[in-house]
This record gives sequence, structure tokens and C-alpha cells, in this order.
Amino acid sequence: MFLRQTKFGLNPQGDHLARMAQSPNYRDGEFKNSIQRPPVINSDGRLKSFWNFLFSERERAAPVQDVPSQKPDLKGLDRNREVVVWLGHSSFFIQLGGRSILIDPVFSDYAAPVSFVNKAFPGANPFAAKDMPEIDYLLITHDHWDHLDYQTVSALKSKIKNIVVPLGLGSHFRHWGFPAEIIREGDWNEVLETEPVKISILPAEHYSGRWLDRNKTLWAAFALESADRKIFVSGDSGYGPHFEEIGRTFDGFDLAVLDSGQYDPKWPYTHMNPEEAALAANDLKAKALLPAHVGKFSIAYHSWDDPFIRLSKASDNNDYRLLTPVMGQIVDLDDHEQIFADWWQSVK
Repeated sequence: MFLRQTKFGLNPQGDHLARMAQSPNYRDGEFKNSIQRPPVINSDGRLKSFWNFLFSERERAAPVQDVPSQKPDLKGLDRNREVVVWLGHSSFFIQLGGRSILIDPVFSDYAAPVSFVNKAFPGANPFAAKDMPEIDYLLITHDHWDHLDYQTVSALKSKIKNIVVPLGLGSHFRHWGFPAEIIREGDWNEVLETEPVKISILPAEHYSGRWLDRNKTLWAAFALESADRKIFVSGDSGYGPHFEEIGRTFDGFDLAVLDSGQYDPKWPYTHMNPEEAALAANDLKAKALLPAHVGKFSIAYHSWDDPFIRLSKASDNNDYRLLTPVMGQIVDLDDHEQIFADWWQSVK
């Protein structure tokens, strides 16, 4: 009965599953990474690893003080102003080419099937669905709970005009009552010729699943292209040669939003540590780097501010600008001199 709750979604079935099976990235009943790696979790097994994560001592897993934030009026923004707003963790609001784009929104106080696991840091959940304007494109990178939140997308339903997801995720949205005609699913390297913003679904090195049944849906990165600007969003991804290939294909990016947190030696191929994120930014030929997968939830054993400390150091003497806005702060994509504080240094 627990697993039958609506929030778990529904994996592809029937004709939808048959379509998934035609993907070159779908083999032996599941989606695969382009490079086959050792298992995601070590030999302890998933349940034991999850138990250890819940009950092991972790130093400074969350801040004691509130995470600083700003709360601008996103509904009142000039639609022609090109901006990025970090909404916490991997959630981003982007205005590009006159279109509003919302990526992996999670406005709940926790990112898990149950409310006592993976709670948001104090002060790290300032936004709600009611604060969002109409959304031209909702993009979801994969179906993990910290990226696809049933409560959030349900509250946003009336505001969403189009949904763009990797293969298989459309099944969750149809199960949740979203109209099939607004859902667009794609495989890696598929391009949606939407005007005036072109959306490309690109490879990532990760995995999927909302419980123990893994990899029935695909995971992905996105490239967003307007007439004047290119933005890359990695989603969750380990470091790999796909970044350099993407950088060549797109001849660089104005901004790369990169997975930079929730890393651990036990899962080295599914998330990047800060030094790898710096490498990926260079591989992508990015002019600016904005860290993601940080600042709201603790899903690894490192301290909550370790990603910011290490990424700041790793970004010294690099060709890209490191952007470190507080949550909710508007990043003006036309202002190449905008200054951001090392805000984590003043949070205990």
C-alpha cells in the first residue's frame, strides 16, 4: 500500500515501455550509462547503506543558522530580461529568449518518500509554487525525489504550458493527471526545435528510480539555446568524457550549471566533486559556472559547505567566472561584472 501512493509515480508500461526499448540507451530491461561503471553503492548493499546514512554520525551535515536567501518578485520580472535564479539545491528559474523555464523544482520541506528523511536546511525553502509565474517549459532531469517532487509539480500544474523530460518520465506526469499533449519526451542528443529557445536533451552519467526499482526512466542534461546565449544544465552526473564532447558540439557555453555536491568515494561515478565540476566547466568551454546540487539538502557524508569551499578554491586561475549567488538572488546574464559574496563563510 505504501508503494502504491500516487507520489511514487508510474514507470513506463505497454506501448510506452515498447517505445523506451527502442532507445540505444535501453538494454536488458533498463537504461544504461554510456560508460559501464562499477555499482553505484559499495558491496554493503542498498538497504544497509541507506540505514548507515540515516543513523551514522555526520559532522556539520546541515548549518545551525538559516541559509541566507532573497525573494524577488519573479512574477513581476521583465520577460525580456535574461536571468537565472537559484531556488535551492538543483532547482532553477531561468528567463531566456523571452521564455520562462523552471528546472527540477522542489519546494517541499523534504526530498524523500517520507517526511523525516532528507529535510531542507533551515531557511533553505523560501519559495512556493504560488511565487512562480506562468512556466513556458518545465524541465526535469530525472525522477529522483530531490529533482522530481510530486507535491511541487502538482501545485504548479495550472501554470505549466509545456513539460520536457528524458524518456520514460512522461509516464509519471500522465499518472499524475497532466495532459499528454503538453509532455515531450526525448532521448539523449535529441533536439526540440522550439522557438525562440532550442532545447537539447543530452547525456549524463547517473541513474534513476523512485524506490528500489532502478533505471526504468532515463536521466539527462539539457542545453538551452537562444539567438544570443547558450546555457548548459548538467542535472546529476558523474565526471566523464561526455562533457568534452558536448563542449565541442556546442562550441562552448555562456553558463554551465553543474552538479557540484553530494559526492562520496562510495559513489564516484554518479556525482561530481567540486574539483571535477571545475574540470567539467573547462571541458564545456564555459564562460561562467553556477554550482548545483548544493545548499539545501544533505544527501552525502561531507559537510554542508564543503562544496562551496572546495569549488571556490578549484576555480582559482580558471578561465570561467564562478557565480555564487545566495538562494533567490537574481543572476543577470547581461551583467558580466556582477559580484557575489562568499556567503557560506558567515553561516555556522
